[in-house]
Amino acid sequence: MSRPVTPLRLDTLPAEARAAAERARRALGDRRSTPNLGWIVALSGARRPALASALAELERLLPLEEEIRHAHLAAGRPFYAQICAPFDLYALVRLLRPERIVEVGVSSGVSSAHFLAALRRNHRGRLYSIDLPTVQRGPTLRRGESTVAVPPGHSSGWVVPEYLRDRWELRLGPSQELLPPLAKELGGIDLFLHDDLHTPAHLTFELETIRNRLRPGAVVLADNTTWTGDAFPRFARSVGARVARRGRGDLVGLRLPPRPPEL
Repeated sequence: MSRPVTPLRLDTLPAEARAAAERARRALGDRRSTPNLGWIVALSGARRPALASALAELERLLPLEEEIRHAHLAAGRPFYAQICAPFDLYALVRLLRPERIVEVGVSSGVSSAHFLAALRRNHRGRLYSIDLPTVQRGPTLRRGESTVAVPPGHSSGWVVPEYLRDRWELRLGPSQELLPPLAKELGGIDLFLHDDLHTPAHLTFELETIRNRLRPGAVVLADNTTWTGDAFPRFARSVGARVARRGRGDLVGLRLPPRPPEL
């Protein structure tokens, strides 16, 4: 089973990085989003100065975080079931500089927006997203409806600003139909995020679909793994990677070994 990575305290970073991370968290309005330094380091191998530099950039994202929070509030989502690690995702992309990111599960687009913000800063790479949206049944969210339901008049990724969309390709439909041809089309994947249907069988399907397209050193992430049993640890063992769990939550990741040196 996975274990939480060794914690690194945010207060060990320079004041500029600490302040930027805290202001970004407040602007987004999600107390869970404080970056987990140990998890980022476990997946990126970054040294402290590079990590501090990436997190200091969160100061530039304050308008984006406020825009996302206000969009959620305007749509009747005072608390949104978004991914808990948007700033970790941003940092990973800035540190690893992937060419091709694939995410399955978009909803309002919190993870998408942070992937795209980092790609924009990198001046390279593209994000390919797949989503099968749940549509809100009425003008307001009814009791029992999922908070990830798309509000009337919106579509998947509705909080992603227009200025971030030039590096984004969004495909709507079930991943069972869309992920295999996308993986074949891309040829190589540097970062993958599973955040859609959280069942052991479905996660296994997605991981097996991308397995042979993952580049050496690629990062694979999966959210809500409480519901997916042994699917992710089993995949990790099969590719010779260690599972890194973000704190005590159920967001996990692994990084594939680099290509072995040629003899």
